[in-house]
Amino acid sequence: MIKTVVTILTILAFSAALLFGGGCQNQAQSGAAVGALAGAGVGQLAGRDTKSTLIGAGVGAGAGYIIGTEMEKQKTPNPQEPQEPQK
Repeated sequence: MIKTVVTILTILAFSAALLFGGGCQNQAQSGAAVGALAGAGVGQLAGRDTKSTLIGAGVGAGAGYIIGTEMEKQKTPNPQEPQEPQK
């Protein structure tokens, strides 16, 4: 019981540090950080061991990075497409 509480508090502390610290340069990095934390939490809940937590963190970081990169691509205009003049 105490180990579970310590794990949850640790995940929450790292989450707060990453989300409010502003250390990420772009959405890809932010996505990777949030994905790693979420994946670690899911891995811990699913497997209840370190191996599952690390696997979850790795998968979550990869998925978060991909999602963040795609969001970043949508935000920046494509230089090959003609831009409509703003009125």
